[in-house]
Amino acid sequence: MISPHSARAARQGPPPPPSGPPAWDGPPPPEYGPVKHDPAAGIKGLTGKVSIRWRLTLTYSAMFFTAGAMLLVVMYFIIRSTLYTGFEFQLQVPGYISPEFAADLQQQVQLLRVNQISEVLDTLVRQSILVLLGVGILAVILGYFVADRALRPVTQMTATARKLSESTLAHQRIGLEGPDDELKELADTFDDMLTRLNVAFDTQRRFVANASHELRTPLTINRTVLEIALSDPEASEDLKALGRTLLEVNARNEKLIEGLLLLARSERELAVRKPVDVKEVAQTAVDQVTPFAAEHGVTLTTELVSTPTIGDPVLLERSVSNLLENAVKYNLPENGKVWIRTGMVDGALVVQVANTGQHVPAYEVNSLFEPFRRLNADRVDSAKGAGLGLSIVRAVVQAHGGNVNAVPREGGGLVVTIRLPRR
Repeated sequence: MISPHSARAARQGPPPPPSGPPAWDGPPPPEYGPVKHDPAAGIKGLTGKVSIRWRLTLTYSAMFFTAGAMLLVVMYFIIRSTLYTGFEFQLQVPGYISPEFAADLQQQVQLLRVNQISEVLDTLVRQSILVLLGVGILAVILGYFVADRALRPVTQMTATARKLSESTLAHQRIGLEGPDDELKELADTFDDMLTRLNVAFDTQRRFVANASHELRTPLTINRTVLEIALSDPEASEDLKALGRTLLEVNARNEKLIEGLLLLARSERELAVRKPVDVKEVAQTAVDQVTPFAAEHGVTLTTELVSTPTIGDPVLLERSVSNLLENAVKYNLPENGKVWIRTGMVDGALVVQVANTGQHVPAYEVNSLFEPFRRLNADRVDSAKGAGLGLSIVRAVVQAHGGNVNAVPREGGGLVVTIRLPRR
């Protein structure tokens, strides 16, 4: 049954090579209708964007401000009560003044007393508001410093974690000094975790070294014995055919073990970091794969631009070689094409490899980066490889701080894009 993709490609002819900046990683996102804004959700989202330092600062400031406001309110009522109860005026009038006039004078005195107390309280309120504003500003400043003081051990732990690598786990610790509080307990727990990680890394390094020796040695011995047996002129044709078959199986096992060891090495901290031009790395990989491509009838097209970075040249070369080898293996039976290009896109170093080939469903692409996974074959025997090529590529790229993406190519095949930070 012919898929619609192959039918369309047959009508239109072979698709053109990839063009334009290598920045496309898939179809555009779907368009959605207008989003309804929820004020409560907006406030909750805004709260989630505020850092813990400023949340602590605002909390401390609110506490200081509230305490100052409550103190001013209490002082206001105390002063008001004192003024009204402590300042009572009784006017002493001579006896010859009529009672009506004396009562009128007494009323004016009381009115003057109330007006003066009200003026004093109004002045007190105005001054209190100004003082409260000053206390609020001072509360924000003090709250920030208190929050900074409280988060200083956390900042120290963060700085230590950022400086950590596989090579510094043996001697780098936080070593927080102080009382046995929650932060001291957290720092000690983090130090214990670093010790366990250091032991785990040492164990992994020893395992990889031992496995490299123990697994390669018997295979090398087997290959030597088989080659000697095949060189015997008295060996029968059946024996030679069996020997050649065993040599092929032995070679496949050697490649599988080499891939597994390389994958284990790629997933660890980089041991080598030096300036390298990815153009030279890609050109070396192209030179190595060109005979293999010619053997399969695949044409290689290069567009290489100088792109300097810092990393492990051997691992980068291996990752590009894996992409090219996969592009050649899983290509068209006749007149296959592979394109490779390097360059800078949006401040990132980009290596892109595209090839013709069978149609790759989009939902199958991500699974191809898992170990021992192949297209239309889940952990089954395959004469084309062990299914570790793209897994090694992803591990190497992630060890260099980058990412790798793949998308189906229109007309068949894949477009794999590696992005590395420019150092």
